[in-house]
Amino acid sequence: MFDWIAFDADDTLWKNEETYLQGREVFLQILADYDIEQDDLDRVDEFEVENIQYYGYGVMSFVLSMIEMAIELTGEKIHPGDIRKLLDLAKAMLTAEVEVFDGVRQLLEKISKEYSLMLITKGDLFHQRRKLEASKLADFFQVVEVVSDKTPEVYHEILERHQIDPHRFIMVGNSLRSDIVPVLKLGAWVIYLSDHLTWSHEDDPLAEIIQDRYREVKEISQVLSVVKTLEKLTGIA
Repeated sequence: MFDWIAFDADDTLWKNEETYLQGREVFLQILADYDIEQDDLDRVDEFEVENIQYYGYGVMSFVLSMIEMAIELTGEKIHPGDIRKLLDLAKAMLTAEVEVFDGVRQLLEKISKEYSLMLITKGDLFHQRRKLEASKLADFFQVVEVVSDKTPEVYHEILERHQIDPHRFIMVGNSLRSDIVPVLKLGAWVIYLSDHLTWSHEDDPLAEIIQDRYREVKEISQVLSVVKTLEKLTGIA
């Protein structure tokens, strides 16, 4: 059987992107009071992606990028009260209720009886830990890894540190860019949750997929049956 099964957190175990979409709406409502071209407003995602190299991932990166963009687009004329609204937005996002997807707890209860489970999530350490605690799912995981990014090098370091054979490791997630492609490059297995909402930056449909170690499901409740099927097909015991 497989030694370890790892899960992404945001938009895999609980809803996350919806909060960011709502945050973008608040941002656009604030800027609606200023004379800004629509083409400039459409650069929100692009601006945030450019700032990942400075701020990383997460709510604070998101809000800092919006503040920076608002200052730029208004020619430094944005009202301090509107900046305050963005700071309040950050606090609201950081303390938002964690809504676990249907079927997640049931799956983890079953799969944790047979396999060692790991959580691998990226973003702000404090915020991700808070969400995990609020989700009441922490007890299902033997290992929790909060990383600044998900690259083949980062996954390799995690597997090396825990002495895990990539061929006996499965990663489950909703992001092709972060959860699927980097893991495939290490020779491990992946299960992609195709119907879970994700940030457009994380969608990488043009990436080369290694089909023999890639499986796709629409619902997280299907994960255990896929794992069992893979064990039969591969003879992993």
